Amino acid sequence: MKAMLFDIQGGSYVDGPGVRTTLFFKGCNLNCAWCHNPEGISPHRQRMFFKDKCSGCGQCRAVCEHAPCVLCGRCAEVCPVGAKKICGREYTVEELFGRVQRDKDFYTATGGGVTCSGGECMLQIEFLEAFLRRCKEAEIHTAVDTAGHVPFAYFERILPHTDLFLYDIKALDSQLHKQLTGVDNQLILSNFEALAQLAPEKLLARVPVVPGANEGEQAEIAEYLKKRGIAAEFLPYHAMGEGKRAALGLKS
Repeated sequence: MKAMLFDIQGGSYVDGPGVRTTLFFKGCNLNCAWCHNPEGISPHRQRMFFKDKCSGCGQCRAVCEHAPCVLCGRCAEVCPVGAKKICGREYTVEELFGRVQRDKDFYTATGGGVTCSGGECMLQIEFLEAFLRRCKEAEIHTAVDTAGHVPFAYFERILPHTDLFLYDIKALDSQLHKQLTGVDNQLILSNFEALAQLAPEKLLARVPVVPGANEGEQAEIAEYLKKRGIAAEFLPYHAMGEGKRAALGLKS
C-alpha cells in the first residue's frame, strides 16, 4: 500500500501544537480559488517549471532523453537553481513513518507531532488510517488537516488514531461555497456537526480570510462556531499559490 505526497515539511509550527512534521498528500476534491498548494489538487505526478529561476544553462536539455516528457525527473536532478521540479512521490507506510520518526525528539520536547495535510489527505483513507495507527503505536501526536468533503465513515475510521482535526470552514453560504471551491458545503457542514458532537475536544476550525471572496462570512462563521463551543483560527490570505500555478502552467 502506497500514498502519493507532494511535499514533506519538518519544523512546522503552524499546523497544530508544538513543532511538527507536515505531510502534504496529493489529490483534492475541492478547487479553491485562492489555493496556496495548487500542486496538491491533481492526484498524479506533475512537472513544475519556475521560469523566473531559470538561468538558461541548458543542463536539463543535455540530460533529457524523452519527448514528450515522461516525468523521469532527470532535468530536476541536474538543475542548479531549482527551476524544474517533479511534484509527487509515492511512499509506503513504513517509509513515511521512518521519515516522521526522525523528528520524534522535537515532538517530545515541544509537544508536537505529525500533521497530515494536502491536498486532501482523507482521499487516501486506507493509507491514512494505517499510517495514523502506526504513529499512535509510537506515541506520536497526530493531526489531520481536512476540508471535510468526504463520507463521515472516513472520520469514524481514523478517529481512534487522530488527536486533532484541523477542519476548514471556508463559507457558510452554500452557493458562495460552491462558487469559491467548486462544491457546496452540505456534506462539509454535516460532517463538522457530527464530529463536533462526537469529539469536540479533537476539533479546531480553521477559517481562511480571503479578500474579495469570503470576507463577509467571517462574523457569521465566528458566531456559528461560538454556539457550538468550537475553537477557531482565522488565517490571513497569502499569495504563495500564484507562482506555483504559473509553474504548473495553469491559468491564474
